[in-house]
Amino acid sequence: MSAGARKDPYLLTPGPLTTSPETKQAMLRDLGARDRPFIEMTARIRARLTEIAGAADGHDCVLVQGSGTFAVEAAVGTLVPRTGKLMVLANGTYGRRIAKIAQAIGRAFTVIETPEDAPLATGQVDRALAADPKISHVAAVHLETSSGLMNPIEDIAATVARHGRRLLIDAMSTFGGIELDARVLPFEAIIASANKCLEGVPGAAFVIARREALAEAAGNAPSLSLDLHDQWRHMAETGQFRFTPPTHVLAALDRALEEHAAEGGVRARGARYRRNREVLVEGMRALGFETYLEDALLSPIIVAFHMPGDPRFDFTTFYEALSRRGFVIYPGKLAQAETFRIGCIGRIGEREIRAALAAVAEAVEELGIEERGRRSSATRPRRTPRCPA
Repeated sequence: MSAGARKDPYLLTPGPLTTSPETKQAMLRDLGARDRPFIEMTARIRARLTEIAGAADGHDCVLVQGSGTFAVEAAVGTLVPRTGKLMVLANGTYGRRIAKIAQAIGRAFTVIETPEDAPLATGQVDRALAADPKISHVAAVHLETSSGLMNPIEDIAATVARHGRRLLIDAMSTFGGIELDARVLPFEAIIASANKCLEGVPGAAFVIARREALAEAAGNAPSLSLDLHDQWRHMAETGQFRFTPPTHVLAALDRALEEHAAEGGVRARGARYRRNREVLVEGMRALGFETYLEDALLSPIIVAFHMPGDPRFDFTTFYEALSRRGFVIYPGKLAQAETFRIGCIGRIGEREIRAALAAVAEAVEELGIEERGRRSSATRPRRTPRCPA
């Protein structure tokens, strides 16, 4: 189906994203939160999520109402004891957000920050853990979607384990599309949401954590609604949420997980996303745009491009030109460079990416954008570009 024939645009974003008709259809069913079909569906979702993580033996999945950030805050508040100390590894917006959460809930923390165009430094982590025995937990973002940068989570996990500390992984933008296997990757918890690589809809997130860690966490949480221990205990005893669950969102996730398995799981979905990225990057470079990251650092999830140096380029105008053609992209979220981002995930493939590239070519022609190389600091606008409301 062409973009022009669709009622809705293609969402080339890091989530929410384009979902299948069947996933949308699943939300048309009303379910009682305490009825047997919904309880069985909740158990099925939790089991499938732990299986995707290779974590069925020693971990449990705790579902959380809300966006992915709700689950990150629930994990930090519940799993890091009040007497503990969190080391946050940050090279972008979402790492820094974890530090803001720790500050807001009163947890002791320290931050190791690396440049936004460089992977987290494992050696720096090693030295910091050796120097500070008070650090009990480490938090790292697997893929920093503000730049599209993949971090070396396997090396980080091995370093943290060697020092006997506990690792919290924000896998929001990778879970279901890039392999994370608890049988080879030591972690305390993985945190993700329904509306990224799983291709569900926004409104539900989850934490896959070691059972022992959940059992030890009673009384840690500074929040009632974001208490993972209490949510886990209640689900174990009743199969139910403590408070009203997003029934329609979970019905969509249940269907999306069926589609994930039918496609071939993490490897097949990741392969589709990698092909999307290859076509996108090749096409954007052919149009004169420059990627923010070097090829070796590009992820298959989302790609950041430098704002063009042409003074006629305005992100909002560019955004609207693409939106009229049936494609929605995202502004940048970097502190060090002016960028915009195009996602490779969702229920899209090479055909949709090529259609998006054609829309970009039409938009820059319409707007008269001739110089598409990176914008220098001298030509940067004073305001941060934003999507229209």
